[in-house]
Amino acid sequence: MIFLLWLGAALPAAAPAWPQEQAQAEVWVQIEARPTQAEAAERARAYARAFPDVSGYRLASGWYGIVLGPYAPEAARLRLDDLLGAGLIPSDSFIADGRNFREPFVAPGEAAAALALPTPDTEALAVPGPETVTEEPAAQTPLPAPAPVQPALPDETPEEARRSEALLVLDERLQIQSALQWFGFYTSAIDGAFGPGTRASMAAWQGAQGEEPTGILTARQRERLIDSFSKAQAELGLSTVTEEQAGIRIALPTSLVQFDRYEPPFVHFTAKDDSGVQVILISEPGDQGTLFGLYDILQTLEIVPLEGTRERRDSSFTIEGRSATVASYTHAELKGGLIKGYMLVWNPEDDERMARVLTAMQSSFRPFGERALDPGLVALSEEQRRGMLAGLEVRRPAHSRSGLFIDARGTVLTVAEAVSGCGRVTLDRDIEAEVTLTDAALGLAVVKPRTPLAPRVTAAFRTEAPRPGEPVAVAGYPYEDRLPAPTLTFGALDAATGLEGEPDLRQLRLATRPGDAGGPVLDATGGVLGMLVPKTDGTRQLPADVAFAVGAEALAARLSQAGLQPRTAEGGGALAPEDLVRIGDGMTALVSCWE
Repeated sequence: MIFLLWLGAALPAAAPAWPQEQAQAEVWVQIEARPTQAEAAERARAYARAFPDVSGYRLASGWYGIVLGPYAPEAARLRLDDLLGAGLIPSDSFIADGRNFREPFVAPGEAAAALALPTPDTEALAVPGPETVTEEPAAQTPLPAPAPVQPALPDETPEEARRSEALLVLDERLQIQSALQWFGFYTSAIDGAFGPGTRASMAAWQGAQGEEPTGILTARQRERLIDSFSKAQAELGLSTVTEEQAGIRIALPTSLVQFDRYEPPFVHFTAKDDSGVQVILISEPGDQGTLFGLYDILQTLEIVPLEGTRERRDSSFTIEGRSATVASYTHAELKGGLIKGYMLVWNPEDDERMARVLTAMQSSFRPFGERALDPGLVALSEEQRRGMLAGLEVRRPAHSRSGLFIDARGTVLTVAEAVSGCGRVTLDRDIEAEVTLTDAALGLAVVKPRTPLAPRVTAAFRTEAPRPGEPVAVAGYPYEDRLPAPTLTFGALDAATGLEGEPDLRQLRLATRPGDAGGPVLDATGGVLGMLVPKTDGTRQLPADVAFAVGAEALAARLSQAGLQPRTAEGGGALAPEDLVRIGDGMTALVSCWE
């Protein structure tokens, strides 16, 4: 893979908050920012040798800023000019209004009090060289060798700024627009043309820095903007990755993710250093049907939460997912018989930073070439090829139970256990449904699909009294959602009442599993003799071949009471096993409970 420096754009960052302790009339002179608190605290101590009003705040970017003040705005301007003229602070120091500040890590006067030195030491204030400080040293530890401070660029009038701006080459203009967009001040195209939109964004940036909003950046302001932009990009390691196998070129945060493996149609980039970020590139040949199938399949993944906007068009789709622990953005498009796209996954606590990463990926995504990821690049099972979910964890329901269709609209009767404590309920895996009735006494629930269904078979409830010893069969999903269709378990009716003579229960002799609960108990003619209930009530454990069902009479009476119209079995002769299987298969629904 080829890595190139990328100078793209990003989403607007969330508007930062003012420090709660300060009034908005006060501003600061920001003189440095460091990526770690230890480095920033060390530099604050160095500056405290000359300036008693040094303090430090964690910034919205995650870096740590070192500031002087606070001052009134005019006093801050004079203070900045004096210190820059004397060469005592870095040339890119600027007026900060505090909206970018978070909690303090060095309180005003704290660093100076800790040093308690009577005379200033201006030599300690030079910007350090490339050495990296990883431990916070004691106060007496020698500071790194100072590097010379670059002379400050001269300030300019708007006329002078416009003349110097006219000398900028296209790449410099593109970089300025990209930087303004990165920091949330510009939302239009990156084209190098400084029109009204760019001018307005420049003025907004100037105002946020405590500068006069002229809409024309001076040379010093341009240098400060680009330097801040470069530091922010370096923190994320944003670089253009050219993925030759997939035929995709895109900017990725290489400080946060690293290439892991190919599993067609996916290229996996996993989290680096526990960043919590994941990137998946999508590349495969296909048509519109393949694209739409991918759209449906991706929404079953754990990393694509159910909440969020979805948009599917004729040749592309976008999926946004969000939960308390996972956020993701997926985009794929079809062109020339090839489907290519990307997915970004992160922790919602990292929204501000990842918004910028996402826009970098969106603006830089470029499919290229006439090939997609080779399905033969690695060995995949047939199931992986069919499901296109290689290496990804599919979202699973909390539990699934069985149910029986009771009308032509797809209304389902099931056990109350099936829908207890569910955030959402589905029928047959992906059909959204709602609970319209629960009855604790009988332990049943009624679930209706939000869009009507057309079941092949609806339940017909038997009215004749059951006869102990007659053959029965339970249709259900014993292994919950792991099997694609219901199965039949054959057995016999042992008693027409429960163990303690309960008239609404039927005792059965057959082996069942938890997923069978809610399934129809069929007699030899295909009529519904009852509905299987959970095997245990929490107080006793039944033998493996003992089960119970709520009788058809009680079920039909309760449904009628609720305004439903259960169908009555017509009786007839015993059916062949294959016909009974057909009836059970068409009548039985999978009821899934999702958290």
